[in-house]
Formats: sequence, C-alpha cells, structure tokens
Amino acid sequence: MEPKLNTQLPGKTPVVPETFPGIFWCPDLVSTRDLGSQGVEAVLHLAELMKSRPSVFARALAGKQMVMFFEKPSLRTRLTFEAGMASLGGTTMFVDQSKSRLDARETLSDIAHNLERWVDVIVLRTFAQETITGMAQHASIPVINALSDLEHPCQALADYFTLVERFGSLKDITLAYVGDGNNVAHSLLLTCACVGSSIRIATPKGYSCNVQIVADARKIARQTGARIEFLTDPHAAAAGVDAVYTDAWASMGQEHEAAERAEIFQSYQVNRNLMAEAAPHAVFMHCLPAHRGEEVTDEVMDSEQSVIFEQAENRMHVQKAILYLLLGGAVRLPARSAHA
Repeated sequence: MEPKLNTQLPGKTPVVPETFPGIFWCPDLVSTRDLGSQGVEAVLHLAELMKSRPSVFARALAGKQMVMFFEKPSLRTRLTFEAGMASLGGTTMFVDQSKSRLDARETLSDIAHNLERWVDVIVLRTFAQETITGMAQHASIPVINALSDLEHPCQALADYFTLVERFGSLKDITLAYVGDGNNVAHSLLLTCACVGSSIRIATPKGYSCNVQIVADARKIARQTGARIEFLTDPHAAAAGVDAVYTDAWASMGQEHEAAERAEIFQSYQVNRNLMAEAAPHAVFMHCLPAHRGEEVTDEVMDSEQSVIFEQAENRMHVQKAILYLLLGGAVRLPARSAHA
C-alpha cells in the first residue's frame, strides 16, 4: 500500500495532473514522505526529461510566481530555484529572513493568508520543520521545504537523480552515508526507502537519525523492498558500496558544537582509506558546502570519483520538476518508454 499522502491540509486536494498521466500527486513538498514511491519516481522521471529537453518546458510555468523565504544562508538552493523557475517562464521574489525568524513579526497563519493571494508557490528554508508544516497547514497554495532542521528533500531527490544518471537502476546499488544523522541523512533515508534501493548509515553513538524518520522509512521500505542498515563503523558501512556520502559535522545553528564534534567525528572523515573500502567504481557525494580537511579531504573532493558538482547541477533539474508537478505545468509530457 502506498504511503498516505498529505491530504488533510485545508483547501488542498491531491490531483492527478493531466499532463503527467497516472501519477497521484500531493499538494505540498513538506517531507519526502508526502511523495511516496510514485511521487519520487515522477520527480526523477520528469527531471530527466527537463534536463535532456529544456526548450520543451521553456514556457511551462509562464505567469506563475514563486516567493522564497530563507532564514539561512544559501548558494545552491537559492540560485537553482531561481534559475529553474526562470527557465520555466515563471518569476521569483526572494525575502531574506536571516536576521529574524519568519514568524517574528506576525503569525504564520497571517503570513500564509497574505501570500496565497499574491503568489502561486512558497519556498521555505528554515531552522524549524514546524515553520514549514505550519505554513503548509494555513496556505492554500503549494509549500516546498528547501531545508529545515529535520529534512532536506530537494537535496536527496537530486542526489538520487545523480545516482540514476551514473548507475541506471537504483535497485541494485548501495549508498553509504557516514557522519551526522542530520536532515540530509533523514532525506536520503526516506528517498532510498521510496525508490527501493539500499542504504547504510554510520553515525557515532548519540548522533543517530531521528527515531520517527527511521520508523517511517522502514515502513515504506517494507512495501518497496528497500534495504536499510544502521552502523557505527564507517569502514563497515563503506565496504563494497557504490557511493559514499558525507555532510558537515556541524550544521548551521550548531557552530557552538563544532570543536566538540570535530573530535567525535574524526574517524568518520571520508579520505583515501575510507574510499578504498568502497567498490572500485564508487562515487563520492556531498551536499555542499564542504569543510575541506574536516569531513572530507581535498584528495577525495577533487578526485575523478567525486560527483559533487553533478549533484549541485541536478538540484535545478529536480526542483524544476517539483515546481512543474505542484503547479500543473502546461506541457503535455511523453509517456515513459517501455525500454527506459
């Protein structure tokens, strides 16, 4: 049975876009869990089409407007959303919330009811997941999670799209994530579960993934056949895998823990020795920005195995697909080939 979509939000009924036959869509992307396996497949398939045939979609979202509220600094997320929306014919407005939280001046409900009258989609990059869920509950237009303390769904979707490009089928590959059990790890875990792939997550004791995220991923995995393992030994996690992934040891907002974490996570550094545990064809992945010399060495970052810039590029293609599906793009898509 497909994981239940986010159907309870007022004024938002999931629809099957006429331009993407057979896909049951959801009103927001607050969590990867909103998509389910069909939704993830739709995003990855559409991203592939958009990347290979961008001119076909040049006016797909003409007249649509997107507003972005960011409480945290951004390079990749902001520019890939803005460039992606522009390439689809839409327009973007950016609101810098780095000096104060989004709901500091007025309630999320009041903000949402203003925004839904002006624009077509809201993109949020926040500290608290509750800010995003709250906005989605009150706004009658789509809300996209562009990063929170709990999840980073757009990043993980781009990561798995990068793996599709490199390896084809996701069913036969294994990704090892080593480091902090943070928002990126959570979204990788949920995306892996949705596509029926395999993942090993190695974290130090006390820095493991969120219990509810793990439970939800396991529930999805039982339906898709995904394989999920949790370890504390990074070398055991990396043994024979197709991809090795890491992230910063201290996320934004955790800078005061950086020194302590640097000691705890030192054995989780992705270096030549750790990459040697992986399969010869393995790739190195990182969501960026990276702290070179900490969670990863320059030697690995700049190696031929590194696909970090492919990941960064694919953020744009995946986010274009998400925007198209949430906003009902105006291009009729070709059916998936039986030989794809």
